Amino acid sequence: MKVSVQAVAVWGKIAPSHSITAIMITDDQQTIVTGSQEGQICLWELSSELKISSKEIIFGHTASVTCLAKARE
Repeated sequence: MKVSVQAVAVWGKIAPSHSITAIMITDDQQTIVTGSQEGQICLWELSSELKISSKEIIFGHTASVTCLAKARE
């Protein structure tokens, strides 16, 4: 079964560029984290119906985000 998932983000008239260079999913499989060529980190909510919606975008890195890792307890 093929499932299409469309990501929709509301940023105003112009969305920030976000060329994904790294991706990670949380252990609970409810959040996807992406890093970008532009130095941003985005958090996306993943529903049980496999719908993706934007949660937040983090700015501040001055270089590309090429790796993501989870912290241990």
